[in-house]
Amino acid sequence: DVTGGWYDAGDHGKYVVNGGISLWTLLNLLEVQQLRRSALFAGSTAKIPEAGNSVPDLLDEARYELEFFLKMQAPEGSRQRLPIGERRNRAGLTFTEIDTSGMVHHKVGDERWTGIPTRPDKDREKRLLFPPSTSATLNFAATTAQCARIWREIDPAFAGTCLAAAKRAWAAAARNPEVYAIADFPGSGGYGDQNLSDEFYWAAAELFVTTGEREYRSAATASPHFTSAIGEAPGWPSTATLGTIAVALHPEAVGKSEADRLRAEVAKAASRYVAESAQTGYHLPYTGRWGWGSTAVLLNRAMLIALAHDWTGDAKYRDGVVDVMDFILGRNPLDVSFVSGYGARPMQNPHHRFWAHSMDPNYPLPPPGVISGGPNENTSQDDVAKTLQGKCAPQTCWADDIRAYSLNEVAINWNAPLVWMA
Repeated sequence: DVTGGWYDAGDHGKYVVNGGISLWTLLNLLEVQQLRRSALFAGSTAKIPEAGNSVPDLLDEARYELEFFLKMQAPEGSRQRLPIGERRNRAGLTFTEIDTSGMVHHKVGDERWTGIPTRPDKDREKRLLFPPSTSATLNFAATTAQCARIWREIDPAFAGTCLAAAKRAWAAAARNPEVYAIADFPGSGGYGDQNLSDEFYWAAAELFVTTGEREYRSAATASPHFTSAIGEAPGWPSTATLGTIAVALHPEAVGKSEADRLRAEVAKAASRYVAESAQTGYHLPYTGRWGWGSTAVLLNRAMLIALAHDWTGDAKYRDGVVDVMDFILGRNPLDVSFVSGYGARPMQNPHHRFWAHSMDPNYPLPPPGVISGGPNENTSQDDVAKTLQGKCAPQTCWADDIRAYSLNEVAINWNAPLVWMA
């Protein structure tokens, strides 16, 4: 039974890896707001349907995904034959039977891609539960450790369940550090990742902050990610910064001097981003290539910039955050809002199997607050993008078209930083 949880994007796949960073972002938002002594998510303050249970609205939503995660963990005594180590070529795969107790299944998805539109309850494709992977197991360990400290006083029993699951997952990943997802299957996204040093650091950091135990402290502080500079903003394949933020938010765990050092590293990265604003016509803290999910790249950078403002009070960081949100909501070369329901010319036709009104008027438009992946200068991936090839400047390579999956898909890991920033 792996029911529940969030559909990932425009398809009906449910993925622990991408769910991991999405969950973390929402739960981190709550932690940051609590440290700011904000009442934003108290009771029915936020615009999230209120369950009437005296629990912050955001946590009700996050718990829905966490409970799905818990179903994805293999029980004690599980054994499976899996490929160990990096094996990109299916013809070269060899399988070894291993103890997968505590490991976490990578995803559940359709056997083949479905057409658009397709209601979830009308999806007739066979559903497949994919084998465990080390990356999914570490995403699970990090977010369930985060769950354990956030629910500690709200629901001690649930917090205890999360912590026990997190510890089992950590032990399983340590026992099986090289079980990589094989992406060569249709019907769902691959989310493959062959460098897991950042996930090990992130999971150790979350477990250390939650428990204070020496094993996790040693694993986190021994990681090169603990002392290295922050490069690009976080994303599902690059999660080290999540661990750094988790520790930086909790000086009581690591000590004030170390927390201050980590906060300074976040501020250094934010300063680099903000310095790029002077090189862009729309004063954006970003000068890189515009690729898949470009709006989320901006928003994840803005998240670090906002934390730098929290920790330093420097107005340049506040201005950088505002510039990003202005771009997202309409101050851009296309004069469009990439968020449905907001702005004078909002996105209306995402690549999505249910929010498919432009394909079939019996299907709905997207609800307000859904963000498009945004401009993508690699215009050779879908038929709509191909019509723009050689005809668009990078920030204008976009179309509000349901067929444009490389330009106008939506995804939980893109919407989560929008929630954080909004």
